[in-house]
Amino acid sequence: MPNIKFNYLYRDAANYKKYGFVILSNHDGFELLEIEKLIRSKLIWGEWFYADEWGLPELFLETVDFRIDPTWHEFECFEYTNVAGDEFMTIKTLKTLLEKTNRQY
Repeated sequence: MPNIKFNYLYRDAANYKKYGFVILSNHDGFELLEIEKLIRSKLIWGEWFYADEWGLPELFLETVDFRIDPTWHEFECFEYTNVAGDEFMTIKTLKTLLEKTNRQY
């Protein structure tokens, strides 16, 4: 089963964007729809999440002003990929982490 690419971005108050992604190893063969359903149930208003709470790298711009800029990130999409997974997290690890959170919007 291919790995899963988690695409997301940071958007500051002036609408400047920084895109990023992580490649999550998928040794357990999870389907995209299953994972996306879980992710969407944990997003703030169906779009945003706190990257640090999910164990993902934050994508803040070089000049961030926390007085006006949001601290959340925006979910973009998932896709299958044959690129090797990042070492710090698997899709199973993310799934387990999200299932344990009580935060639902």
